Amino acid sequence: MCDGVLLLDKPAGYGSTKALAKARRILGGPKGAPKGGHTGTLDPFATGLLPLVFGEATKFARFLSDSHKAYEATLRLGFASSTGDPEGEVVAVQPFAGDAHTVDAVLASFLGAREQLPPMHSAVHVQGRRLYEYARAGEEVERTPRAIEIVELRRLAFDGSELRVAVTCSKGTYVRVLAEDIGRALGCGAYLVALRRTRVAGFSIDQALTLEALEAEALPQSRLMAPEVLVAALPRLSPSAADAWRFGQGQAIAGAAGLAAGVEMGVFAPDGRFLGVGAAQDSGQVAPVRLMTAAQGPRVPDPA
Repeated sequence: MCDGVLLLDKPAGYGSTKALAKARRILGGPKGAPKGGHTGTLDPFATGLLPLVFGEATKFARFLSDSHKAYEATLRLGFASSTGDPEGEVVAVQPFAGDAHTVDAVLASFLGAREQLPPMHSAVHVQGRRLYEYARAGEEVERTPRAIEIVELRRLAFDGSELRVAVTCSKGTYVRVLAEDIGRALGCGAYLVALRRTRVAGFSIDQALTLEALEAEALPQSRLMAPEVLVAALPRLSPSAADAWRFGQGQAIAGAAGLAAGVEMGVFAPDGRFLGVGAAQDSGQVAPVRLMTAAQGPRVPDPA
């Protein structure tokens, strides 16, 4: 069975969809590719951690899609790109005349909550079309700024013309837009020349497999992590066997006393089986939100 999470170290030259398709073929073997998805795209030139979800795990992918992510990004100073990355037309602006102290001060100014305008070369939908479709047609359309948060932004290396930084940011953050904004703040222009995602939520690039390593596995399905790893950050509820059965039937159960309505939690049967995700109700009960297909299980009689 192909139900679980694969941490892939995506290579350069692969879009997220292409990387997913290759992983699906490897995991499916002669039985055919399993249902799958990814939890946040990486541009083709970027590398690093791309969590992929298969089978039952696709139901809980949003818990990674909505999480903070960490990157190592390399900026070329003194130049600008039409796309903000190596895939666009590059033009000279002016050399950077400051020093590392200037760089550190500018980086610090970007920390915290802010708004960011999605780039034209992105997959954001506007009026039924993706922004990159407008960009390819030479059109520019009005975009709505998005609320983002920069949790960490610090210098890793700097040689006067290239700047390597560590970035931790909220979902929806475009690091190439951040690179352009840093270049403007430095007064010299900048664009992203390399990007490597190093962390997604509690997962690290050190845990990831390359496509080559996955293909070399005798049983690649054994490298899938259980779907419940996606909800590890949620509160855990372990109801009685009878309530676990009711939850699997789609019924609300006790267990949310004192919790604000809407708080989500992972629900587990007494034997440790992951049943799905529930949400606290005003009544103090927990109502199912998404269930594992196997959550129903055999009926457990109510205690006498």
